[in-house]
Amino acid sequence: MTELLVGWFIKDKENINDTKVRQSYGRLSGFVGICCNVILFALKLFAGLATGAVSIMADAFNNLSDAASSVVTLIGFHMAGKPADPGHPYGHGRIEYLSGLFIAAAILMTGVELMKSSVEKILHPEAPDFSVASIIILVVSILLKLWMCRFNLKLGKRIQSETMKATAADSLSDCISTSAVLIGVFVAMATGKNLDGWIGALVALFVCFAGFSSARDTIQPLLGQAPDPELVKKIKERVLREEKILGVHDLIVHDYGPGRRMISLHAEVSYKEDILEAHDLIDNIERDLMKEFQCDATIHMDPVITDDEEMNKVKKMVEDMVAAENADWRIHDFRMVRGSSHTNLIFDLVVTPEELCRKQEIERWLKEKIHDADQSFYAVVTVEQSFL
Repeated sequence: MTELLVGWFIKDKENINDTKVRQSYGRLSGFVGICCNVILFALKLFAGLATGAVSIMADAFNNLSDAASSVVTLIGFHMAGKPADPGHPYGHGRIEYLSGLFIAAAILMTGVELMKSSVEKILHPEAPDFSVASIIILVVSILLKLWMCRFNLKLGKRIQSETMKATAADSLSDCISTSAVLIGVFVAMATGKNLDGWIGALVALFVCFAGFSSARDTIQPLLGQAPDPELVKKIKERVLREEKILGVHDLIVHDYGPGRRMISLHAEVSYKEDILEAHDLIDNIERDLMKEFQCDATIHMDPVITDDEEMNKVKKMVEDMVAAENADWRIHDFRMVRGSSHTNLIFDLVVTPEELCRKQEIERWLKEKIHDADQSFYAVVTVEQSFL
């Protein structure tokens, strides 16, 4: 069914990095969400009014909030697809994250209101009058929400949309909450015990949890979360595919919204390479990164000395010192400046962000360690963090 809808409504569906195609996926998700949730709201509202069950009413308004969320998804994808302008040179892609955050806030507010109604029912219970029709409506709701979860998850993974993934998670939590309501109906019919208010409170908790999870997933990209390790791996593999590229460091991925990334990195080449040929190679790699990962890439070329045996030996010594202290630390841009009385070892040390607060301590330790190994060595160390 999902592929059928995609085939009907989205032209050039495989070109997921195209902004217009991405907008089409967003529109499809939004329209499907609006239609399904409005239908479910109407059915459950009818069942809730007919039975007087606050748990079913709570579930109905949960679906109404989902329909409103789908409207926000539509608006968010439309605005995120706007091209760059003088005021926003990186485009408007992060609006998609903001729309997801708005959806999360709406879900949380709905959960709080449902909890209030449920507590009122617990304090002042009224026996609901369930029917076969209400049970059928709840079963249909569960099945439809399961399909919506799979639908949005599949589209979300295809175009790497956190908003769609959050919608899928919300649909799954709806399945759980509606199942809880259905269990409450069966318990009431079988035993006569009124669990309506308690089930409504349980539904409200699921709604709040879904809102919190959605907020967490959409806030992370806005705060500048670390890039996907698989993306980092593929970028490095592409750059190192060239024989003349000896190493890669200082890789940074800037995220300005889905499909809008900027990459910067340092590529090491032998100091013996022709500078014009090396520059041409770097340009070609930047263009290839644009084609493969749909991102703007800026590569700084670092010339390195590879045939200095003494320097390679000293560099290996420093690398061993660093690895013995912390296996996650790395050094790069290593140089030796020899003098008549002493030799300066100049390099950068990459540590984790958590350890950057000990920058001066680490720098002092490494300088002393190197000087103890050879009294003629003086280290000039720049301690920096990794952004991966």
